[in-house]
Amino acid sequence: MTRIPEPEQTPQGPAYEGRLLDRVDEEVVDQGAPFDIRTLISRRGVLSLVGLGAGAAVLAACAPAASSSSGTSTSTATATPSPSATSTTTGTLPAGEIPDETAGPYPADGSNGVDVLEQSGIVRSDIRSSIDGGATAEGVPMTFSLTILDMANDDVPFENVAVYAWHCDAQGGYSMYSDGLEDVTYLRGVQVADSTGTVTFTSIFPACYTGRWPHIHFEVYPDVDQITDATNAIATSQVALPEDVCNTVYALSEYSGSSRNLSGVTLDSDNVFGEDGGALQMATVTGDATSGYAVSLVVRVDTTTTPSLSAAPSGGGQGGGPGR
Repeated sequence: MTRIPEPEQTPQGPAYEGRLLDRVDEEVVDQGAPFDIRTLISRRGVLSLVGLGAGAAVLAACAPAASSSSGTSTSTATATPSPSATSTTTGTLPAGEIPDETAGPYPADGSNGVDVLEQSGIVRSDIRSSIDGGATAEGVPMTFSLTILDMANDDVPFENVAVYAWHCDAQGGYSMYSDGLEDVTYLRGVQVADSTGTVTFTSIFPACYTGRWPHIHFEVYPDVDQITDATNAIATSQVALPEDVCNTVYALSEYSGSSRNLSGVTLDSDNVFGEDGGALQMATVTGDATSGYAVSLVVRVDTTTTPSLSAAPSGGGQGGGPGR
């Protein structure tokens, strides 16, 4: 049984590991995403002081235990994250700022009523299961890494920005929205960028649903205290996945319907990537369908420009209405 951490009583009020609780009437595990992220950053400091082995043990002690369910994937291989982004190793940069895109109808960021970012446990790297350890998404293993660069400051790594990422499952459904998935929270998570500006998530390869090129959504927030207000995002965009990899994955029975859907759309006709064919959003992918894929993208964010969250024409998400 996982022990629920007890708050400390201080003259300023209840606290945990020296940080005052945001919600004094709630338990430590119910403090919400901002408190979780501050805890993560604090423990990242522990890693730098005591070394990876001991620090990892500290992080593992506070992580929610994974639980199995009837929906657990039969595939257990996990893709190895790709090396650091080319911008930090070779000096190569994308040609411009990441395009601002719609968050679509399924963001669960509070902008349309449903809000996963208020839930304690959303700060996690493995997003394959629901936050409560219930339903688990089945599909080809995938890790994806985003390296965020600060264009306004000579493209230095954007350390400590909070990145919220989400995508559909192997049948094109979105947790918290699609039929039968209203109480499921898988394939959504928040990570805080490290000293290289990188966040990495463990997930499954997403499906292709009618009218949209295969993609991953993400929002970048400037700091931990602004993650629960979608209007504070400094970038909202999408990652495009390469056609050859998609064709390989969609030949599998788990992705029934995706090959047909992919044949009906191109990067140029897609209502999000069509303006430039996804030139600044196309991911680099390594790996295979057996051991899993590692997906990576360098994301340049210009804080001197004003985000414009323009709507895109509706597509046709499976089981949840139009998708974007």
